[in-house]
Amino acid sequence: MKKWNVAAVRASKGRMKLGCCTAYDACFARLADEAGVPVILVGDSIGMNVLGYETTIPVSMEDVLSAVGAVSRSVKNALVVGDMPFGSYQCSEDEAIKNAVSLIKAGADAVKLEGGESVCPIIRRLVSAGIPVLAHVGMMPQSVNAYGGFKKQGKTREEAEKVFLDAKAVEDAGAFAVTLECIPSDLAAEITAALKIPTIGIGAGPICDAQWLVMHDMLGLNEKVPSFVRKYADLASTVREAFSAYVSDVEKGAFPS
Repeated sequence: MKKWNVAAVRASKGRMKLGCCTAYDACFARLADEAGVPVILVGDSIGMNVLGYETTIPVSMEDVLSAVGAVSRSVKNALVVGDMPFGSYQCSEDEAIKNAVSLIKAGADAVKLEGGESVCPIIRRLVSAGIPVLAHVGMMPQSVNAYGGFKKQGKTREEAEKVFLDAKAVEDAGAFAVTLECIPSDLAAEITAALKIPTIGIGAGPICDAQWLVMHDMLGLNEKVPSFVRKYADLASTVREAFSAYVSDVEKGAFPS
């Protein structure tokens, strides 16, 4: 397998579709990498899937930095993207640069941040500093309080126009790819056709250049998953049965033996 880098991801547009996923620890990152996953996102979704939060809002830089280190030390070929959590880039461009540099030093190959036109000055600063940026428009989980919940975006003409303009803006600012989350599939298709950089969809239909899935969702570790998720395994049942068998063997004196 080849080592994936930003240039390779950009060059994949129109040539091959990429199946990308999240990972938050060394074990699962190694397995995803061995399976050929080209891009691994150490997402702020660690908040809900690992840390027990209801949203991504409470996730700290320290949370992501620790996970980025574990993941980057365990992969050989995948491009590792570190998510910039809420509060790590909204306060100032200088703060954004500082935090992005920390993610790169921890082992990330690129950083991801949410926002469209409003964050373009930050994207330009990061790119000019040699830090690759993966943008994120559409439904942005860090704005869940503004939305009043996790709600699909781009359903009205006005919303769709804003998402489209945001996607064009982050491309112009220098992002090497853009995540399209929870938007209508026809809008995602329109954006994908209009951009020169790859689009990575999550709940945005099949026309995007690549797809994200949260690791815990696709492996069947979460009880509740979004409607667009396809479960590729039912690890929750397997793990539960293993724990139960272990407890039973100890109680019966069958382990150790």
